[in-house]
Amino acid sequence: MRRLLLLLTLLILGGGALWTLFGLPPRVRIVTATTGTALEAVYATGAVEPVHWARVGPAIRGRVSAVMAEEGVRVTEGQVLARLDDRQSRSMADEAEARARFAAEDLARTRTLVARDIAARATLERAERDARAARSVADAAVQRLDDYLVRAPNDGVVLRRDLEVGEVVDTPASLFWVGEPRPLRVTAEVDEEDIARIAIGQRVLLRADAFAGRVLTAEVAQITPKGDTARKAYRVRLALPDDTPLLIGMSVEANIVLRETPDAVLLPPAAVVLPAAPRNPGGATPRAAPFVWVVEKERVRRREVEIGVQAPRSIEIRRGLAVGEAVVLAPPPGLVDGQAIRLAPP
Repeated sequence: MRRLLLLLTLLILGGGALWTLFGLPPRVRIVTATTGTALEAVYATGAVEPVHWARVGPAIRGRVSAVMAEEGVRVTEGQVLARLDDRQSRSMADEAEARARFAAEDLARTRTLVARDIAARATLERAERDARAARSVADAAVQRLDDYLVRAPNDGVVLRRDLEVGEVVDTPASLFWVGEPRPLRVTAEVDEEDIARIAIGQRVLLRADAFAGRVLTAEVAQITPKGDTARKAYRVRLALPDDTPLLIGMSVEANIVLRETPDAVLLPPAAVVLPAAPRNPGGATPRAAPFVWVVEKERVRRREVEIGVQAPRSIEIRRGLAVGEAVVLAPPPGLVDGQAIRLAPP
């Protein structure tokens, strides 16, 4: 008898445990659909630069002997910014100039001799050729001396200087940046898959590490017609307002606004169930629509929705849900339409 009573007790306790585990409605957390701004944008990265500027480099390889311009100084077109050591070339130019003078003097003497019928006409012609050749060599040697001068290509301010006296520089180097501090722009790169949606005049939201938590604005001003086939991207110029706090050379993250809905219905991403794509995308089986579990009188109802912009913190619901409706957050698997639920404590 005791064994029978013990068996019945175990059966009752086991059934209660099973009921607790499997018979009670599942506990769920809920969230309310809110309203806010849905922003569809194309992401890009870029750097701040002046609209009018130029990099200045040396024409030849050489050692810097003098620097004539400092950062922040205004210069004019053609002004000498730096000088390279030209002692050897200047010596060669002086030698070529001396030879040219000697050839000219020899030509003058030959003309006198020919005029007096002392020298042949052929001697005069040879002297003229020698004089022209010597003068050409001398002029070229003098012209080459100008290659040892680094000149400003245009009027502007020396925005940056990257050389010191005694440093050896070569033609690929950029020794000076000369331009106007204002206006500024951002040169950004947009992936080729997104460039078709970019248009002149679109608003741009910018973020920079130097201004954390602050959203700055710009506008699409120019789109380069030819893309970079290696990087698979297109260059886009973003015009900055005159009062922008951004500085030349800063890197920025840009969101080019394609569409902005100020009163959109928003849900956390965890509240929207996005069915997986079919295994055979080219087949006839269509992809199932996204849906949410709407809470009505402690029961859930499966409702398909049309989604719009998907952001890390929210998803836009274009159709199928109203502001204020409660939906299940991170719905557990196994929910069925009309099933009773219990609300989890906050």
